[in-house]
Amino acid sequence: MPQSGQGTREIKVLDVARNPLDQGARNLLLNCAGCQPGHSVLIVYETEDDGYYDPELRGELERVAGHLGLITQSHGVPIAHYVTDPDAVLAAKMAAADCTIFLARMGDQIRFRPRDAALNQIISYALDRDMLASPFGTVDYRAFDDLKYLINDAIAVAQDIHVTCPAGTDFRGGPVYFESHGSDVTRKRFPVSVFAPVPAASFSGKVAQRGFLTGTGSNYYTPWSCAVEDTLVVNFDSNRITGFEGSDSDVAAAQAHYESVGTRYGLDTYFVHSWHAGIHPGCASKAPAGAHMERWSGSAFGNPRLLHFHTCGDYPPGEISLNVLDPTIRLDGVAVWEQGILHPERIKGGAALLTAHPDMAAVFADPATDVGQAACGNLRYGA
Repeated sequence: MPQSGQGTREIKVLDVARNPLDQGARNLLLNCAGCQPGHSVLIVYETEDDGYYDPELRGELERVAGHLGLITQSHGVPIAHYVTDPDAVLAAKMAAADCTIFLARMGDQIRFRPRDAALNQIISYALDRDMLASPFGTVDYRAFDDLKYLINDAIAVAQDIHVTCPAGTDFRGGPVYFESHGSDVTRKRFPVSVFAPVPAASFSGKVAQRGFLTGTGSNYYTPWSCAVEDTLVVNFDSNRITGFEGSDSDVAAAQAHYESVGTRYGLDTYFVHSWHAGIHPGCASKAPAGAHMERWSGSAFGNPRLLHFHTCGDYPPGEISLNVLDPTIRLDGVAVWEQGILHPERIKGGAALLTAHPDMAAVFADPATDVGQAACGNLRYGA
């Protein structure tokens, strides 16, 4: 806080009604981070521009933070291809700051790790100015944080959970026992876009894949994705992939990809850890997934049209993601997700939450439909 005798700083009031980008930045800094005038904010950004994060996003956050009376400092990091905790210099800066905001994949990579979890850290999944200025960034962070816990509670009490999709996904299980440790991230997500990962132990069935298998944003390796030419069916029972079905070429490609990644990191190759789906209908991915697979994997998952599994490794998020387009998720027979549309009013407390937050209700009434699908309507490998 400012020292005695320094006087007071005039804080300019931003006209957020006219500038949704400022509204999104305020939502991040105030509603999510809980910053107050005089607080220090450390922004961790990537020094390499490969099209993942908008390089102008940092400057916009610094600008709005200044208007709010916050003290900002930036720290550049390279793109980390392997999961690693922050080095000593960055760790010291994080410990000294009231809040750390990651505009870097490092934040996503350490999201399940316990080290320094007590610090106020936020991973921004609003990757550019357009996303921050869209309903994904501007709808009150706290509304979706509340929704996440309502969904967690609804899943925890359900005795039967049944998931299907138009491509042929069909798996079932329950009841769910959330893990006491490692069941959710140790850093804040902004915006809140998924519920806690559901352990796969009580589920079995099949997951239909179209377009590709791809990474989870944990480690980055080559090749990070492999093409699926037709429909690949991944059969699983509890925490184990039991086999693949589909064309000979798709089955061979899937097996080779899993074996390659599992061998590279010494993993339990066919382990199925958990799954969850998007809860934020303001989350949009307008570019086809194949145009930048890493960026798609790190952002589009927040839309309710997508559900994904964490596989290849007995830890979250694993190394290979299975992605389901337009899931229907029934909790004790009630379709809370229905072909990719989330209905919060169908769970306890959901209708009241929508009433309390008209901005949230508005985005559910007019959800984003672009989730990286190709012109054919399916996910595809390649631009």
